[in-house]
Amino acid sequence: MYSQDKTNELQIVTDTILRKPINPLAPARAAFYSAIVPGLGQAYNKKYWKIPLVYGAIGTGYYFYNSNNKEYHRYRNAYKQRLKGLDDEFKGQYNDATLINAQRTFQRNRDLSLIITMGLYVLNIVDANVDAHLQQFNVDDNLTIRPEIYPSDINNIQSIGLTMTYRF
Repeated sequence: MYSQDKTNELQIVTDTILRKPINPLAPARAAFYSAIVPGLGQAYNKKYWKIPLVYGAIGTGYYFYNSNNKEYHRYRNAYKQRLKGLDDEFKGQYNDATLINAQRTFQRNRDLSLIITMGLYVLNIVDANVDAHLQQFNVDDNLTIRPEIYPSDINNIQSIGLTMTYRF
C-alpha cells in the first residue's frame, strides 16, 4: 500500500543515425593487402565472394602463360635439334619455316598471357582500393539523382533527362 504499483517511464526516441568513423587509411591498407596476397584486400573489405573471382582470373592467366611457354620451348628445342642436324619430334611433319612460325606464335601468346595476368593482378589491387573508398561513401537523401521526363521549351516535345538535387 505504501509502494507504488506503477512505474512511470519516459522514453525518448531520436531520429539520429550512428555513423561509423571514417578511416582514411582503409583504402590504402586494402590495396596494400591485395598487393601482398591477391584477394586479401577483398577479404579486408569483407567482400568474400570476390576472392574466388580473383584467384580464378589470375589462375587462368597463369595456366595460359605456362601452357604457351611449354609449347614455345617444345618448338624451339625441335628447331635447335634440326639446326644441329639431329632428329626432332616433328621430323617429316613440319618444315623449318613452320617451326619458326610456331615459335613466334607461342612466344607472342605467352607474352600476351603474362601481360593480361599482370593486368588482372593490378585490377585486383584497384578493386580492393575502390571498394574500400565506396564503403566510406555517404549514401543519404541529401544528394539524389533521378530520371525525369520534361517538356522541351523550344519544340514542345518531351525529353528524358536526369535531375540532380542537393540539400543542405
